[in-house]
Amino acid sequence: MTEVMAGIDIGGTNTVFGLVDREGNILAEGHMSTAVYDEVEDYLEALAAHVLALVASADPPVALQGVGVGGPNGHYFSGTIEDAPNLPWKGTLEVADLLSEHTGVPVVLTNDANAAAMGEMLYGAAEGMKDFVVVTLGTGLGSGYVVDGKVMYGWSGFAGELGHVIVKENGRLCGCGRRGCLETYVSAPGLVRTVMEMLGDAPRGSSLRGIPMSEMTARNVTEAAQAGDAVARDAFSSTGHILGLALANTIAITSPQAIILFGGLAQAGRLILEPTLKTMETMTLSNLKGSTRLLLSALMQRNAAVLGAAALAWDDMGKKA
Repeated sequence: MTEVMAGIDIGGTNTVFGLVDREGNILAEGHMSTAVYDEVEDYLEALAAHVLALVASADPPVALQGVGVGGPNGHYFSGTIEDAPNLPWKGTLEVADLLSEHTGVPVVLTNDANAAAMGEMLYGAAEGMKDFVVVTLGTGLGSGYVVDGKVMYGWSGFAGELGHVIVKENGRLCGCGRRGCLETYVSAPGLVRTVMEMLGDAPRGSSLRGIPMSEMTARNVTEAAQAGDAVARDAFSSTGHILGLALANTIAITSPQAIILFGGLAQAGRLILEPTLKTMETMTLSNLKGSTRLLLSALMQRNAAVLGAAALAWDDMGKKA
């Protein structure tokens, strides 16, 4: 009977889950609504039932060994989600303990960026590496640091928040309550805001000018840049420059083998990769130049959230074996 881990990604609107074997094959997948449950206990009971039903219906049969969970503000040491702004329940949520109670198997939890890092190490672009960083570029900017083959959690359990490094004092307001965080400039909403500022500062023609800010998306900007729109291309150059500076600082601190970009904004490919790499290489310390590769995720065409969470569980079981 094939041994599997369940990988779960908890989002503010939807939750996705799947069964993953040791080789990283997703054998079955499912999803459910997150937001329709008033109580987190009811949500976790329903989630466990969905996962167990997936196990029961698997053909050929599988044996569930454990569960890995990636979620916002996930705390690896305590197995809790703490004050996640995009979830319908507030305070400290005892996710790992309650899921373990309902499924009957061990549960390990971390934030989604750390789960993505585990996925890249076991199944993706970081396979065989022990020192690397994954940067997730989406609605926000998440990051997972792996040092000597282990995710870096720090004393508090919340280490590695590159998205909340302040890059401009008194800059853009961040969801964390501070101003000038990296993710307010380097993220899908950050790119859109940069475009709007550029359109307001100069009377240049642009195919983006007629789109209201409330309707503009990073996809609009990417498509315009691919079509040669100068404002869109400048926005990507500015975004990549800021990200490149942050990555040069990251190299000075952890000296990773690679930094891997993942997420919706990373799917812009060369538009974000080239300006980021140019600044990163220019600003990296001279004795570290050329030591870190900048790569795109190898998991973007797969269900990376499920793979990453399952990889976390496989890794955790290996440590306890």
